[in-house]
Parts: sequence; structure tokens; C-alpha cells
Amino acid sequence: MVRKDIHTRLMGSDFELIVIEKNEAEAIARLEEGIAEIRRIEGLLTEFREDSQTSLINRNAGVNPVVVDEEVYALVQRSLHISGLTQGAFDITASVLKSLYDFKSGKSELPDPIVIAGKLTLTGSQHIEMPAKNQVFLKRKGMRIGFGAIGKGYAADRVRALWQAQGVQSGVINASGDLTAWGRQQDNRKWRIGIAHPDNISKIILWMPVDNASVATSGDSEQFFVKDGVRYSHNIDPRTGQPTTGIKTVTVISSSAELSDALATAVMVMGKRPGLHLINQLPRIHCILVDDRNRIFHSDKINMHVEKQEI
Repeated sequence: MVRKDIHTRLMGSDFELIVIEKNEAEAIARLEEGIAEIRRIEGLLTEFREDSQTSLINRNAGVNPVVVDEEVYALVQRSLHISGLTQGAFDITASVLKSLYDFKSGKSELPDPIVIAGKLTLTGSQHIEMPAKNQVFLKRKGMRIGFGAIGKGYAADRVRALWQAQGVQSGVINASGDLTAWGRQQDNRKWRIGIAHPDNISKIILWMPVDNASVATSGDSEQFFVKDGVRYSHNIDPRTGQPTTGIKTVTVISSSAELSDALATAVMVMGKRPGLHLINQLPRIHCILVDDRNRIFHSDKINMHVEKQEI
């Protein structure tokens, strides 16, 4: 068996694809197919190309329903379901709120509440209609949807499904920490991932085996600001328009990278107690988080031992 991997940038993120195949030619072919599939999905979901289906939906907000591919329609449906499950903490209409903040420059400014209130009139999954099969309609002009908090996970799941349909027994698709893995390494060890220290991403605070599972991490290690002693994350609460506080990083483990991706964002928004309570109600889904005091917490049913300690 041969292991091959490739690193590339797609969907605005660093992707790493690893495959173990019978020979080098088969491994290279699988990697090329995986890259092509991610590019195809990016072409459907990106907000930054005028010919994407997401852009078409956004341009027709408040005007007309848009006919989309069945997989895009289904992804919107699942996004609406997760929004309901999380009481709006996950919401694909929240992308309009990003323009309120400039986290990359580190400016510690909070917008005027009146400005936030205006943007909030353009958010909310309740303003998305699906009037007929494969049709999506944003009811208010100026609304936008974006799949930044679920799209990479969806792409990872699609490549995994593609490879497994071709008989690939072992592989990893990692989209900047949103990953899915199955099978074993060449030496028969389980794949494992490291959870990085929120203040020093070169330091690993916890190693975790990944056996036929998907993992996603949401955090503020690279984009945040501190104002009046409060650390504000680049994750925005779709319900209030305010940056999240109280948590530095969230890791969710489930059977689906798409679901882990969305729930990691939701837990960041919901906060420690409500977020862990939600995860504890969901079967076969687990969570590890680090709060703003660098204490580690985890959901009840995770099969591991993590002490609640300073790191």
C-alpha cells in the first residue's frame, strides 16, 4: 500500500488530502479526483464568483426565487435545520454582519447599535423561502447567504464519499481543521489530530485518535480583538450582531464534517453552558472547548479523560 498526500489552497482555506491506495498511480488519481471535486463544490458555493449559485441567490434577494442544483438545495435545507436546532446560533444569512467588523487589522471597535440593528433586519433563516423543489428565495432585498461555516465540511464529506465509492480503505481530508478520516495509517495506527493551544497554535494541548469520524474546530486564535479587557472573537452571533466572547476554541466530533463544522460555530456563539448542553442532547456527537480563561471543558459522553485545568 502507498500513502500519497497533497497540500493546496481551495475555498479560501488550506486543504490537505491524504490517501492510502494499492499503488502510486491509483493514489495520485484519487488525489486529483478529490481536488477536482472540491473545486466543483467551490464553484457552486463561493460568494466571490458572480457565476456561482450562491451569488445568483444573493443577487435575486427580494426579487425572484432561484433554481439551484439539487445538492445546493439540500445543503440549504440542512442549514435551516441546524439553525432551528441551535435556536439561530448557526445561520447562513449571517454573512451580512461581517462587514460591521475589521478583525484582520485588529481594530478594537464595536459598531453603533443602530448600524447593527439595520444589518439584523437582513438576517435570519426565517427569511429564506423554498417555494418549490430546487428553488431558494431570500425574501428581503439586501440579504445574503454564505456557506463559510459549513461549506468546507461539506466538501470534505463529498470527497470521502467519492473515494469510498471507489473502494478507498483509508484517507483523510483536512480543510484547515475541518476534517474527516477513516481507516488506518500504513502501520495500522489510528489517525490522530492535535488540538492546538488557542494562544500558540504551534503547541498541541491534546492529541485525539480519529477512527471513522469527522472533526471541526472553530476558534479566534488568528482573528480577535480585546476591548476594555474583553476578548471579542471574529465569530458573530447572528441573533445580536455582536462578536462572541467567553470561548477561545471549540472542537466538535461527529460522523459528518459538515455537521461538525456547523455545530462548532454554533457552540462558539451559544457559549459554554448552552453549547455543551446542546451537544449532550445529540447522539454520537462530542465537544471539547477552551474558554477565555484557558480552561478545558468537554461534553459528557466523550470517551476520553480531560481534566478541567489551566493550560
